[in-house]
Amino acid sequence: MGLTDIVSSLADNPYFGAGFGLFGVGAGAAVLRKGYMLGMILFRRHYMTTLEVPCRDKSYQWLLHWITVRGARNTQHLSVETKFNQAESGKITTRHDFIPSVGEHFFWYGGSWIRVERAREEHTMDLEYGTPWENITFTTIGDTKRLFHEIIEEARDIAVKQHEGKTIMYTAYGAEWRQFGHPRTPRPLQSVVLDQGVGERIVSDVQDFIEHPEWYTSRGIPYRRGYLLHGPPGCGKSSFITALAGHLQLGICVLNLSERGLTDDRLNHLLALAPENSIILLEDIDAAFASREESAKVKSAYEGLSRLTFSGLLNCLDGVASTEARIVFMTTNYPQRLDAALIRPGRVDVKEYIGYCTSHQLQQMFTRFYPEEPLLVAAQFAEMVLSNSVGVSAAMVQGHFLIYKDDPQGALDNVASLCDAQDANVFKEKEE
Repeated sequence: MGLTDIVSSLADNPYFGAGFGLFGVGAGAAVLRKGYMLGMILFRRHYMTTLEVPCRDKSYQWLLHWITVRGARNTQHLSVETKFNQAESGKITTRHDFIPSVGEHFFWYGGSWIRVERAREEHTMDLEYGTPWENITFTTIGDTKRLFHEIIEEARDIAVKQHEGKTIMYTAYGAEWRQFGHPRTPRPLQSVVLDQGVGERIVSDVQDFIEHPEWYTSRGIPYRRGYLLHGPPGCGKSSFITALAGHLQLGICVLNLSERGLTDDRLNHLLALAPENSIILLEDIDAAFASREESAKVKSAYEGLSRLTFSGLLNCLDGVASTEARIVFMTTNYPQRLDAALIRPGRVDVKEYIGYCTSHQLQQMFTRFYPEEPLLVAAQFAEMVLSNSVGVSAAMVQGHFLIYKDDPQGALDNVASLCDAQDANVFKEKEE
């Protein structure tokens, strides 16, 4: 039997014909599937634009809120996000925002259809936050990188407007900064009464620094500024810094140098990544390090808890690797304990003493609490306090006024109790 006869017999065999037909259908489907996959790959590569935003990126929360406000308003797959707002009166109110949940969402924006996929990796954890790793992927047809840039800019503007006119506090968490508490209503600068000229000098210097970066650049001077506020406890150092930040619309990054686990590298990293338009506040700088002359005599309660070295702090403030465009405020109750290297020019450019209340401060505070009273009564109060005490702090005076907030005569009649309480505190501080 020849080859032609064999082929003819196979063609007449119904089982072979059916099998060959199935094979042909399967092969055709495989070719179509492969062609579809290759086509989609080529289409995505050349005709689609994708933007991936991981949860660790600063714009992640901005974009989640933007999607809710501008994009997928009509989506039925939502997650709840509870927020707290502080009103002008100081009252905290609760607000519930609904944001797109994990999954796919589609919406029309800027003349283009946009597909948003919010993905969560249950088995992958963000070690910094202890939460599952998430990301958002934006996909649209065409070469529309400009569209994504506009979306991010708009999301940022919406986020900024939410906190406009508020003072935001940040605290160090791991290797990054996190917002601490609720955005605060700015404290009026006039509410912190310092001695004549002190507050004005600091405000003027900070404003001049912010407004003239080119002056530093043209002269080859590092664009950073350091301030040291020193004086007895309760005299308004931290309060003034908070009011100053609100007045200049700056945030405050509070850094505890005595924190366990703080190292030289981590401190340098935190200073380099501090949020824009913010003040870095190092409170009670003397508690972290004693001066080299005093270290043999004075033992800090925090000694040994931190791996931060004194030389590491100096290099972070004014070293080869130190960052620029930075404002640092330090406070201390005991300036004599500070090493001269820490407060030299370049690390501390402005030093201001914030001391016990002067006659000017006492009169201003009395008038602020009791605006209906004549100036003569305010002068009488100041004279009585100064003649009966070695010095009173602004915190003690404010506490005294709060006791007699509706009784100016009572505040005058009980000056002796204010002075006795303050003198007891002064005596205790001297013993320590």
